[in-house]
Amino acid sequence: MIKADHLVKSFDGRTVLKDVSVEFETGKTNLIIGRSGSGKTVLLKSLVGLHEVDSGDIFYDDICYTSLGFTERKEIRRQIGMIFQGGALLDSSTVEENVRLPLDLFTDQSEREKAERVDFCLRRVNLPDAHKLYPAELSGGMVKRVAIARAIVMNPRYLFCDEPNSGLDPVTSVVIDNLIREITEEYGITTIINTHDMNSVMEIGEKIVFIYEGSKWWEGTKHDILHADNRELNDFVFASAMAKRAKGLL
Repeated sequence: MIKADHLVKSFDGRTVLKDVSVEFETGKTNLIIGRSGSGKTVLLKSLVGLHEVDSGDIFYDDICYTSLGFTERKEIRRQIGMIFQGGALLDSSTVEENVRLPLDLFTDQSEREKAERVDFCLRRVNLPDAHKLYPAELSGGMVKRVAIARAIVMNPRYLFCDEPNSGLDPVTSVVIDNLIREITEEYGITTIINTHDMNSVMEIGEKIVFIYEGSKWWEGTKHDILHADNRELNDFVFASAMAKRAKGLL
């Protein structure tokens, strides 16, 4: 479980998060949605510790993360996996080296143990033979799968995904969505996904939080969202559907 309690965050005098309180559930895919500039990315980065909030608290299970010092936060950070929007792979490193990187940085495992863990994670994302490839040799979907393998190599308790389907075709997007959902369920991870993709919402949205102008405007499930009595949410869903349809017609 990850819980945000009355979060406030400002940049240059402009309040971006306005008293946001929400709980993200363990073993479920928790989605944050909203228009560009709504504050959803700032919320995600605040939860993961990339932004310090001005006020409010963030809890990882029963630990108040915001009250911890830098050294104390290291233990929580070791339990966090992160999938960045572009994959964020090291271009000069092989797939194997990219996935192994967290193990090199944060563990004292033997070379054999690291190799076995990398093998397992690459098999789990259906890339059993990609070890020696470089990022430039991968498709967009393969890049995201390598990023997922790297994110889970430390066996995290918490997984953050920033627009994991960005730049992918619809078929590949479904593959990535299903992979994230499967991993979440298998390992009982608290997964938080920042997305504007309504296909993802309807495929894997077990809990959905809609951010509007810096506030939590609505929350519910994928079953609730189509019948929600919320004008701003309905406008967002309609606009997203129209944009998706227009893109398909191009």
